[in-house]
Amino acid sequence: MSATRSERGKGPLSGHLVVDLSRALAGPHAGMMLADLGARVIKVENPGTGDDTRGWGPPFVGPEDDPQATYFLSCNRNKESIALDLKSDDGKAVLRGLLERADVVVENFRPGVMDRLGFSPAVMHKTNPRLVILSITGFGHDGPESHRSGYDQILQGEAGLMSLTGSGPDDPQRVGVPIADLLSGMNGAFGVLAALIERARTGKGQLVRTSLLASLISVHAFQGTRTTVAGEVPRAQGNHHPSIAPYGLFRCRDGSVQISVGSEKLWAAFAAAFGLHAGAPEFANNAARVRNRQKVIDAVEGAFWKYRAGELLEKLNDAGIPAGKVRTLDEVYSWEQVASQGLKVDVDHPLLGNVTLPGPPLRFFAGDDSAETTLTQHHAPPLLDADGEAIRDWLELSMAEAAEAVAERAS
Repeated sequence: MSATRSERGKGPLSGHLVVDLSRALAGPHAGMMLADLGARVIKVENPGTGDDTRGWGPPFVGPEDDPQATYFLSCNRNKESIALDLKSDDGKAVLRGLLERADVVVENFRPGVMDRLGFSPAVMHKTNPRLVILSITGFGHDGPESHRSGYDQILQGEAGLMSLTGSGPDDPQRVGVPIADLLSGMNGAFGVLAALIERARTGKGQLVRTSLLASLISVHAFQGTRTTVAGEVPRAQGNHHPSIAPYGLFRCRDGSVQISVGSEKLWAAFAAAFGLHAGAPEFANNAARVRNRQKVIDAVEGAFWKYRAGELLEKLNDAGIPAGKVRTLDEVYSWEQVASQGLKVDVDHPLLGNVTLPGPPLRFFAGDDSAETTLTQHHAPPLLDADGEAIRDWLELSMAEAAEAVAERAS
């Protein structure tokens, strides 16, 4: 069930205020991660239109006169919304009031935009020295191409990810989700948490920067060191691992299954289960199997062809071989294991009623695993400016209380 918006969840970040100035996906995803941890996240949007993703569709759902983009719903749960024109005196004044009270601000404008609005990092830290500022760009905040706009698919190509993804070297493909944006949001939230820990020690906030480019380079993993250390240029090779064999998607009689044979012990068990000659020269060890990958694929699929996918998965499980099927998303969200991990959350949306959203990936427990403290009451993504009046009232009240406290100290 969804909590009412006035209720504040506990969570590790309970009591922290995040001002989310970002739009599209990288920044909003970071803000949503912080909200899932219990922070109060106030999303600042453009009057009239709001976040760009409110118009990204189809699909749209809800009433014809006020359709809701499912894209927006994916990255803005547990937030409040206020519409501010940051070029106006009123908008600047309200934002300044929020920054004075905030622990974190998130922005993903192009370099220089915040400065031109009058809210450079130096100005924000003068307003609030304890403020942690998260800034996300496409190509980085400095360097010869820092001025370029950063969009996920462009960065997937520029950062080399598309050259590694696809059926082969001549078939570059993007990842099926905006992975550059999502990783940037994750890295940004990770950086914010580190800065908050340091603030607890020093009493001072700091500026945290990341980019879509940096986030994709950071997950090149072994493909990166193949290039920087071994001098190789990895290319896409479909659904088979470049350094382990057999590891990938293999056809059977009525479909396909995935297997991961990541050790010689597993290879011996696998070969015994399916009648393969484990010690043949071309199969003798992982390096030999990688060099003779097509022979391995032919041998494995030859053995698999007598089985249907369901019975094959049972046989692989009995042999202790890591294996699985390729699920469609409707199968994923109806999977009992997904529900058991809290990876679906139900929220009450003011226009859509009860809707199910993908859930947060972290769970928390008090001391041991007997008492789970994970935040389970979630808010639906807000309508544009749904909380604007309440936020302004809260700012006025907190300013009045602060003035009263100052007067009392002076008397």
